[in-house]
Amino acid sequence: KMTTQLLLLLALISTVLGGYSPSSSSADESGSTNSIGGSKCDKNPLGELTFQLSGSSLHWPCESTKNIYVQSGRYVPRNVIVTRAQLQKDAAFVALPRYKQGVPFTLGKVNLKKGECLTKIAPYPCWAIQEEGNCQALQSVVDIAVDQNGLLWALDVGIVNTLEQPIRRCGPKIVAINTANNKVVKSIDLSDLVTSESRLQFIVVDYSKDNKPFVYVADAGARSILVYDITGNKSYRIVLPKATAPTTDVLYVALTSKPDGTSTLFFSYLSSSRLYSIKGEYLRVGQGAGSIIDVGPKPYGKQAVLLGADGGTSLFFRYKGENDIYLWDSETCFKAANLQEVQRGGDCRLSTQVLPGHKRFMWALESNFHDFISDRTGCNGASIVLHPVVKECDD
Repeated sequence: KMTTQLLLLLALISTVLGGYSPSSSSADESGSTNSIGGSKCDKNPLGELTFQLSGSSLHWPCESTKNIYVQSGRYVPRNVIVTRAQLQKDAAFVALPRYKQGVPFTLGKVNLKKGECLTKIAPYPCWAIQEEGNCQALQSVVDIAVDQNGLLWALDVGIVNTLEQPIRRCGPKIVAINTANNKVVKSIDLSDLVTSESRLQFIVVDYSKDNKPFVYVADAGARSILVYDITGNKSYRIVLPKATAPTTDVLYVALTSKPDGTSTLFFSYLSSSRLYSIKGEYLRVGQGAGSIIDVGPKPYGKQAVLLGADGGTSLFFRYKGENDIYLWDSETCFKAANLQEVQRGGDCRLSTQVLPGHKRFMWALESNFHDFISDRTGCNGASIVLHPVVKECDD
């Protein structure tokens, strides 16, 4: 059973970046170096707002603590990777899933100060909540969301070492932290909502028009969207039609919101040729049957990765194995003519997320996750960059 679980998780992780193919992105084969300042990897004209993140650059309380973690195998720098982020003012909260052993903390915070391109990641909100094996603490945070009231919601799957030998330390849960005072205000046990097939991947927070919070979680393995009514302390499982999931690989979700407060959750499996949606008003009452809309086929028949939303009605995509980022206004028809290229990708990293925030930019979180999962990163570990989404003018 464990072997089967490992294979499932390997399949999931290997596709979470949208099926990177070395031949599709290699500078040698494409003949394009996309070089700036001699580096074909770092292609962003706003260099002072490009922040490099690294598993080798963590904030420790003291050197002796770091040494203890290294000697005991609890800190292996090359095994640390950032896959998801949320921005608030001049700070970024980051998820560092425990895909491999040696990840000292799984939820972190980064200060986005100008002039600090290689910035240190600190555990958030503190070291104590990061203890592996303590079910009151965080085990492996795979996604986070910061809502309009400053609450950070962390999706903790409870499974560690998923790329090596998966260990279920604890049940899955959602932990809410008030970023104003860094206190945990709620912990939601998801054990009753999951099945043996469940693979929880992404989390979205929605507010009803009367300002009540709801949390939506993508459960790719069980072909479901989990809904938790925070105020009413109720939960629902919206089972998606089989037609939406050719294979249960990666279930991408993103939430749009109109000025009048109407929200819509867009979702699609990586392997699916189509994009779907369901209104928040239906999700919030657990109504799934008959409420799902087929938005349309993905352009050119390509598999697409849903990278995020802008806080309004626009969504961001890239195609599987490709690096360019596209914007689509969900108020228009979903077709190629309505997809606007907003950034041309480089050669070395792929975007895992596009998110709004700091200095009114849209930001992209990129990494060479494909090298990370196949142990090709070397002793320095993954190359991770957070930078504004910028389209350069052609010469």
